[in-house]
Amino acid sequence: MADDRVSLTSFLDYQRATLAMKCQGLNADQLKQRAVPTSSLTLLGLVRHAAEVETGWFRFVLNQEQLKPRWPAVDGVLGEFLVSEADVDEAFTFWREACEGSRAVTDSFESLDDTVVFRGETISLRYVLTHMIEEYARHNGHADLLREAIDGAVGE
Repeated sequence: MADDRVSLTSFLDYQRATLAMKCQGLNADQLKQRAVPTSSLTLLGLVRHAAEVETGWFRFVLNQEQLKPRWPAVDGVLGEFLVSEADVDEAFTFWREACEGSRAVTDSFESLDDTVVFRGETISLRYVLTHMIEEYARHNGHADLLREAIDGAVGE
């Protein structure tokens, strides 16, 4: 039986792998495709968003690094979702690097219950890991619908 730390980090890695799987085998145009008529979401936008969220929670909040978004907002729209001119390889590289950085920050904490104070709130590593699992799980649901609409592929 795994302890809480192993369980949480394993579930988070599973969610990361699920997003990668949803994108596997698609070309740049497919990754940028707005496949659901009622939504502007794309698989590439979800990957870029995941990279920003990883960086935000682990490096900006927990590690308290001074960072700016990789893809700044434009006219109130989060920049990571603006993918028409996006470089697919850059996005996936940044996401993979962000995940590795998140793992390094996680490893630097002795306990899940270690905390930092961020903007007046006390935030634990446990909270961030749990939140990230929720974040990926929600967006993996979106990714599942997008992938099915693009080429009919379904699965985990």
